[in-house]
This record gives sequence, C-alpha cells and structure tokens, in this order.
Amino acid sequence: MADFTGKSILVTGASGGIGAATVRLLVSQGAQVFASGRSVEALTKLREETGAHPLPFDLASEDSIRDALRGLELWGVVNCGGFGGEIATPQDTDIAVFDKAISVNARGALLVIKYAAPSMVAKGKGGAIVNVSSQAALVALPGHISYGSSKAALDNITRVSALELGKYNIRVNSVNPTVVMTEMSASYWGQPEIEKPYLEQMPLGRWATEDEIAAPIGFLLSDAASMISGVCLPVDGGYTCR
Repeated sequence: MADFTGKSILVTGASGGIGAATVRLLVSQGAQVFASGRSVEALTKLREETGAHPLPFDLASEDSIRDALRGLELWGVVNCGGFGGEIATPQDTDIAVFDKAISVNARGALLVIKYAAPSMVAKGKGGAIVNVSSQAALVALPGHISYGSSKAALDNITRVSALELGKYNIRVNSVNPTVVMTEMSASYWGQPEIEKPYLEQMPLGRWATEDEIAAPIGFLLSDAASMISGVCLPVDGGYTCR
C-alpha cells in the first residue's frame, strides 16, 4: 500500500466516477486531496465522505484555473477531468464539439500543469502527475474523432511534460483506460450491437470498474513507480495489444 502522508494532490474530474474513486484511494493512503469538478454538490458529498477539500474550477477557462491554483502548494496532480464529446465520423463531426473536447481534455490538462508545476518545482521535493487519457488515444475507435484526438494530444502533453519536468524529479505519466460502464457510457457502449463485438475483441472480455482505473493512478503517483516517467499505460483488458 502506498503512503502519501504529508503530500497534497489535486484531482480534477473528482465529481465523476474515476475521479471520485481516485480521491477515495488517495485519502485512504494518507494524501491531502484537493478535489475539483463541475458539480459543487458532488464535491460537497465527497468532502463529507472523505475529507477532501473541494476546489471547483472551469477546465475551459485559463483564468479560473490560474485563480484556483494560485498559492496552492502541491506535490501531485491527477488530471481526470474530461468531456466525452460525440459519436461521429470525421465527415459528420460538429467542429464546435471537437473544439470543446480539445479545450477541456487537452488544453485544460495542460493549463493545470502550467499553473501547478511552478509550486511543485519551487518546493524542490519532486512530485508526480498522472493524466487520465484513453485507449482511444492509442487505437482508432469508430465515432471517436473528437475524443480520440483530444486524448492523443493529452498523451503528447504527458511525454513532453515528462521530458521538461524530469530535471526537477517530477514524473509525468498517463493511464489509458478502456470503457468504465457508467450511465453516460451505457448510452453508446451498452448497445448490444456495439458491446458484443467490442468485448469479443478484448482479451479479458469485460468492462473496467472505476477502482481498476484508480489503482494504477495511485501506483504511478507512488514511490513504487519512482523510475517510471513519460509512459502511457493502457488499462484496457488487453484491447490495444491486438
């Protein structure tokens, strides 16, 4: 079990399933967690459950991110906040949706790093950043032109940030999950004609749980991963090994 005692970690997207599971895990391992998300109500419930500090801000707004992180001393960051976009082909995609996916999933994560990293560097104690990407960044998935493109951009942000921040002993990695079957994802992935052929191509043949994504996030933040940086780790039941 990792020990994050004395370490402050920001988790964006904490009002969602994977983000909330990550908050619970990190708090259970001693971290002081700042939980950001779109739903103040969900963040309040998470504070009551875990003691995490709510820190709502808008991932699409540089001013909101800068103001929220000003003066905040962090050791770690989990960029879990995201926007699912739409299911569309390149020729049918709504460019406004594409722009929002890029703005939230890639630009938003970069801005969090931009404003979190200076305090991490200044403390001189190293640190770790984990970006929550997607299997859609690693392989082409039908209908995922906007979401997949934004997560592919996030993977490059991971690699370049690892390169630039390594000299400060700050590690940067991504996890690239498969589908976690939530109410929102079920509207597409739960359709029998989508679900059955997809799972037949996955070696483990089932959807992931939120805790199965939170666990490798915790690992990559921990000292057990002290020599791992710049990695995009599939957590996908083997789907991308095809």
